[in-house]
Amino acid sequence: MSEWLVLTLAMVAATAVVLTIAVLSNRRLPEDDDPSETPDVIEYMTMMIGVIYAIVLGLAIAGVWEGRSAAQEYVRQEAQALHEVSARSSVYPQEVRTRIRADVDAYVSYVVHDEWRTMTEHGTLSDRGAELLDKVRADVTDYRPRTDHEGQAYQPLVDQVAAADDARSSRGQSAGATMPGVVWFGLITGALVTVGLIFTLQIRRTFRELLLAGLFSVLIAFLLFLIWDFDSPFGRGFSATAAPFLDLFPGAAGG
Repeated sequence: MSEWLVLTLAMVAATAVVLTIAVLSNRRLPEDDDPSETPDVIEYMTMMIGVIYAIVLGLAIAGVWEGRSAAQEYVRQEAQALHEVSARSSVYPQEVRTRIRADVDAYVSYVVHDEWRTMTEHGTLSDRGAELLDKVRADVTDYRPRTDHEGQAYQPLVDQVAAADDARSSRGQSAGATMPGVVWFGLITGALVTVGLIFTLQIRRTFRELLLAGLFSVLIAFLLFLIWDFDSPFGRGFSATAAPFLDLFPGAAGG
């Protein structure tokens, strides 16, 4: 199901439920009911709960956005490290650098076209990707430099492979959901409580009041959707992309 369809259904459902309850509750009020008699303490508590929940929502959005940004940064670091391996291998003999670059390209192509789908669907890395990166590592570490120039390039190449491996591990740790279940329980419960408090203020069936109640419900539904969408850095609409790999290895786009 499309993320935008999920968002639309969530907002429509939230608005429909709130407006339906508001209309039905209003029908049960006596003719002489005076909404101005709402105790001040209820208005104060409603305001405070709304403020606290707004802070919680803001922190949740900031947290999942930071996780998404970190995941994208891991992708950039991995791609840059592999690009350095490919570029710095130019000091090696043609046969060696051709093998290194071919294995780097094979790894990048696999990540972009296959492993990315595995992360999206299962939230994990693949064993095949680890095997391809180990092959790149072996290409670099197994070669014995023959000149001083090659010897000076050897350790930086090894370091770049290690950096790529570290970034890959971090990418794998970021592939799953970042929000614990207990946090989601708190967010959803808080949304129900916050929206439910609307009815303690005895809203009427006037167009203005029903419109504000509906817009408030839509806003809460949209913010929860935003958190849910960002919660999986590689799996949903506003997810991290493989753009750094494609920018540095244009040939990987064609598979």
